[in-house]
Order: sequence, then structure tokens, then C-alpha cells
Amino acid sequence: MNERQVLWLWALLVLFLGGCTGEPSEGPVEVKWDRDQCERCRMVVSDRVHSAQVRQPLENGRSKVLRFDDFGCAVIWLEEQAWKDDPRAEFWVTDYRTGEWIDARSAFYVSGRVTSMEYGLGARKDMAEGALDYAGAKVHVFEVERRLGIHSGEPLDMEKPPAKERQ
Repeated sequence: MNERQVLWLWALLVLFLGGCTGEPSEGPVEVKWDRDQCERCRMVVSDRVHSAQVRQPLENGRSKVLRFDDFGCAVIWLEEQAWKDDPRAEFWVTDYRTGEWIDARSAFYVSGRVTSMEYGLGARKDMAEGALDYAGAKVHVFEVERRLGIHSGEPLDMEKPPAKERQ
């Protein structure tokens, strides 16, 4: 092989490998436990049974996945996004019994769990006595945030717009 052919082979190899991101275009992605950070609170994601992921749709038809250490962090963060109701946006949580990723909007939530940020909800695929649906779980998260002010150090004022909008 001459030098020119070798350069072409290298160029093709770089293009081929550059196009392989290894990340699917839908669904949850691999979490680097104890290394990835929560998008909202910046704590390390380490709880394998109470974590969450949100897939943000981007304008170019692609998406990006954000990881969260607690379902509550993901709920509050997502609520602040202009695209929160975009049908392409995906929201995943781990089933607290198996660690399997499940759709957050169709999951059921039981209270009394010990979670990273103290929102206390565990997700599961199937209904359980006293479990909340997604809408009820959101109400629970905002009530905990209002009462405890977990992230801000002061209770959340639900009448004010999110911090990004106030600036």
C-alpha cells in the first residue's frame, strides 16, 4: 500500500468511528454510577434504584440525555423546561425493586422510600396499594420542595417563576 492509500484508510476509519456514538436515539442510556452528576443538584448519581433520566429533544432531530440522582430532581428540573410537554421528550426512572428503567409517566410511585434528595418516592411498573400516579407524584415532589426547600435552603415559592425566568 502506498502512503496515499493508507491516509485514505485512516480517514475512512476516523469517519466511521466518529459516526458511532454508541448512544441510542431513544430510551434510557447507561449511567456511569458514582461519576455522572445530577443535572439539577450536581450530586453524583449513585442510587441505582431511585435515579431518573430525561431525554431532551433538540432542534436538529437529535436528543440529549440528562441524568438525575432522584425522581424529584428530575420532576422539578423538567417543569422548568420550555419543551417539557414535547411528545419527543422521554422521562425514565428506575423501578425501586429491580433497578430496571421504566417510563416515568406511566409508573406508579410509593412513598416512604429513602432517596438521595429526600423526596421519598420509589417508582414501580405495576400498581400498589396507596401508590401515586405520575400527576400525584409530581404534586408530592412539589409539596416536599415547598415544605423543606431541599435545593434552595428556603421553601420554594410556587407563585414565582423558576429562577431562570426571573433573571
